[in-house]
Amino acid sequence: MTSVPASTAPGDFVHPALFYQGQADYLAGVGGFVRAALAADEPVLVAVPGPRLDALRDSLGVDAAGVTWTDMTQLGRNPGRILAALQEFTDRQEGRPARIVGEPIWPGRSQAEVQEATRHEALINTAFAGRQATVLCPYDVLGLPAAVVSDARRTHPTVIVEDKNLLSPEYADASVVCADCDSPLPESDGGVPRFAYTFGGLGEVRAYTEAWARGTALSASRRGDLILAVSEAAANSLAHGGGNGSLRLWSTGAGGVVAEIRDAGHLADPLAGRRRPALASVNGGRGLWLIHQLCDLVETRASDSGLTLRMHMTCS
Repeated sequence: MTSVPASTAPGDFVHPALFYQGQADYLAGVGGFVRAALAADEPVLVAVPGPRLDALRDSLGVDAAGVTWTDMTQLGRNPGRILAALQEFTDRQEGRPARIVGEPIWPGRSQAEVQEATRHEALINTAFAGRQATVLCPYDVLGLPAAVVSDARRTHPTVIVEDKNLLSPEYADASVVCADCDSPLPESDGGVPRFAYTFGGLGEVRAYTEAWARGTALSASRRGDLILAVSEAAANSLAHGGGNGSLRLWSTGAGGVVAEIRDAGHLADPLAGRRRPALASVNGGRGLWLIHQLCDLVETRASDSGLTLRMHMTCS
C-alpha cells in the first residue's frame, strides 16, 4: 500500500480521499496511516463508523492506546458537528502536526445526510487553511453510490486509488461544491401550515412550537431542545433575515420531527455554525452553532430569495 502523504510544513494542510474496497484494503490503508503517525510521534484522531473503528483498534493491538478514538456515527450524526471537533483536536496539539482519519459518509446514510456531509468535506479545505494537519477520508467504493465517490473527487485535492496517490482533476473550490449542495429541498408529505412571525413575535414562535410539540413522540427534554432550536433560528431571522420569517413543523414517518425556518437572509459565512464561535465573538454564529448541537441533522439552502434552515430531530 502506498504511504499516505502527510503535512510536513507549518500551515500545510493535506486532505486526501482513500478509496478502499473491502476490509483488508481498509485496514492496510487506514492502519498504515495511523501507524505512520504513531511512529512519527504525532497525535492521531480516528473518527470512523463503529464497526470500522473496532476493526482498526483490534488490528493495531497495543498501539491502539496511543490513538484518540471517536465513533463517527455519534460525532457525525449531524454532519454539521464534525468540523469543529476536528479543528479542536488539531488546535489542542499546540503547533505539533496532527493526523486525523475522518469518515463522514458510509453506506446507509440518508441522502440528506450525505448532502450535508459532502458540504462538510468541501468546507474542511477552507476551515483548515493555515493549520498543519492531515485529514484522511476513507470512502467505501463498493458500498457507496457512484455519485458519492464522484463528489469525493471534487472535495479532495488528491485521491488514493489502488496504491496510487493521485491529484484529482475534478477537485473544485468549496463555493462551487456548496452551491451544488443547495439543490431544492424535498417537500413534506401533505400540506403543512406556515406560521409567520415578525419583530416582537419571538414569544409567539416559542408558544406555537411548544403547543405543536406536545402532540409528537418527542420526550420532554427533546421537546425543550426543539423549542430552543426553533427560537434561535427565528431570532436569527429577526436579527439578520430581514426582520421576519416563517415556520413550518411536521412529523416524519419514523417518529421524528422537522422544523423549517424561511426568511430573506443570506449566509455570509458558510462556516457559520460548523465551527465553535470565539468567546469574545459578538455575532459569530452562536445561534447556528447551538442549533447544530441540538439537532440530529441541519440542512441549509441559500438562494437569491433568502435562506431556508431545516432542522431534524429524532425521538431517541
